Amino acid sequence: MRSCFRPGALYVPWNLHEPERGTFDFSGNLDLEAFILLAEEVGLWVILRPGPYICSEMDLGGLPSWLLQDPTSQLRTTNRSFVNAVNKYFDHLIPRVALLQYLQGGPIIAVQVENEYGFFYKDEAYMPYLLQALQQRGIGGLLLTADSTEEVMRGHIKGVLASINMKGFKVDSFKHLYKLQRHKPILIMEFWVGWFDTWGIDHRVMGVNEVEKSVSEFIRYGISFNVYMFHGGTNFGFMNGATSFEKHRGVTTSYDYDAVLTEAGDYTAKYFMLRSLFESILVRPLPPVPSPTPKAVYPSLKLSHYLPLWEALPYLQRPVTSNVPINMENLPINNGNGQSFGFVLYEMTICSGGRLHANAQDEAQVFLNETSLGILTDVYRDIDIPPITECQLLRILVENQGRVNFSWKIQNQRKGLIGPVTLDKIPLNWFTIYSLELKTQFFKKLRSARWRPLGGPSSSPAFHLGTLMAGSSPQDTFLQLLVSECPSTHACPRGVWKGGPRVLSLPHFNQGFQQVSVFLTFHCLRNNTSEHSGKVQTIIIRRQQRCGFSPRPPAPLHFPECGAANGFTCGFTSNCLTHTCHLFTLMGCSIKCILQLPSFPRILFFTRYILYL
Repeated sequence: MRSCFRPGALYVPWNLHEPERGTFDFSGNLDLEAFILLAEEVGLWVILRPGPYICSEMDLGGLPSWLLQDPTSQLRTTNRSFVNAVNKYFDHLIPRVALLQYLQGGPIIAVQVENEYGFFYKDEAYMPYLLQALQQRGIGGLLLTADSTEEVMRGHIKGVLASINMKGFKVDSFKHLYKLQRHKPILIMEFWVGWFDTWGIDHRVMGVNEVEKSVSEFIRYGISFNVYMFHGGTNFGFMNGATSFEKHRGVTTSYDYDAVLTEAGDYTAKYFMLRSLFESILVRPLPPVPSPTPKAVYPSLKLSHYLPLWEALPYLQRPVTSNVPINMENLPINNGNGQSFGFVLYEMTICSGGRLHANAQDEAQVFLNETSLGILTDVYRDIDIPPITECQLLRILVENQGRVNFSWKIQNQRKGLIGPVTLDKIPLNWFTIYSLELKTQFFKKLRSARWRPLGGPSSSPAFHLGTLMAGSSPQDTFLQLLVSECPSTHACPRGVWKGGPRVLSLPHFNQGFQQVSVFLTFHCLRNNTSEHSGKVQTIIIRRQQRCGFSPRPPAPLHFPECGAANGFTCGFTSNCLTHTCHLFTLMGCSIKCILQLPSFPRILFFTRYILYL
């Protein structure tokens, strides 16, 4: 990367650094200072983008979900509740980076104030307030704003250099910027060389010739630009955001972005095009291209044991009991900070059938005892409960598929069951609520559970186990999820990118065996009322050190529930902590993958920090 570009732009995710109010984490994978110094060590300058809002297709744009607990708070405004939280965060964040600025002898050459506020623009006092908050804590030198070409007038701050984001060179794209600062240098903070993907939409790409044409024009006119993204990234764990235009769509786990380097760090045609272009104008020759990371093909892996979700409930933390349903963010857990990610299971007793109505965000499976009745979504909120002769247990398993990361809709991103649940318009009460955050500690507890041999398809949500033999000299590899038809006409994925990427990358195994567990919230519906019909599968891979995406020969993983005809995959990037892949299609049959790491090095090359170089 250094052979082509010198500065690297770093987003700082607030939701990771302050997962609970007043609890700050800048250690291990989140060691921001170590990362900035590592960039300096390899010869890179740094453009710091500290937020508090960063977008980045992360959950809630990088804002912590506990901000949603206060119904009076207005995100990204000078609302007292919000700015009080921002000030406390900046009090811990800014002192860590202030001494690393260029004027202090460090590698940070510029700092961006917030991100793309011109589109949001709900409070004209907000951006000046943030500028003052940064300056009062020691931020100086070159300060920037970044907005779309059409919104730059609304997002800029007096005395701060305005930059723009764009996907291609057009002369008229600069007209608003010229009106604002005609005699200042032009900086494109984000030159989009691809685009992110959402579930159910074809993979988005940008042609090599299109990128080459724009870059050539930038060079011709002396325009500075950042490539977004130079290296493909990953939405680790449940960190993915979502869009909500015509409907809610989660961002895929793979943030490959059709970038210059793939999610696994492999070269692309765009890389060699840019290298050739820069070689034609540089005086000094570029250094040799490093060899790609070696890959290996391993034998197929078959799942051997399973544990029904209902039998795993005792291994969760104590459930919450409430007369009314409580949304995820307001659950009285995690020291009063609620639940940020994962699933929530609501249980209640009913003594009659009828028409069930519930607002489930974002998707829920409904069970009568252990029998699946169907799916609820943010669009389809009703389901019929069959007649029953005695009281039974109604279960609603809700999945948070990612909070919107862009637009004013971030204000209304509470997950779980929102509002009352009714049966024939009569509110239900007395709920038992289980939080399924799927953290590492939970999976450690499952080791002592009584797992059953897997003899055939499972008819209810369950965790599944399998073992991959990596040998004494393990290498990077890719896991392909082989899925054919479930017992439904709308069951399984079709098309290479209809549901997401097809390769789950597994670099840097430990020696010996790798334990793989898969959470299947299994149900393939026999109706066509919703594109969500299908099943969700969650893959947890332990003792893994690094991750990446590349279309290389995979080690197949067979799902007996669906056969083994068609392959499905998802990808990660290098050195990650946790990883989730939502493989989702218009026809249903979702697959979700979560990578759990028990240990990791102190300094990691965190691609959600290095978004472009």
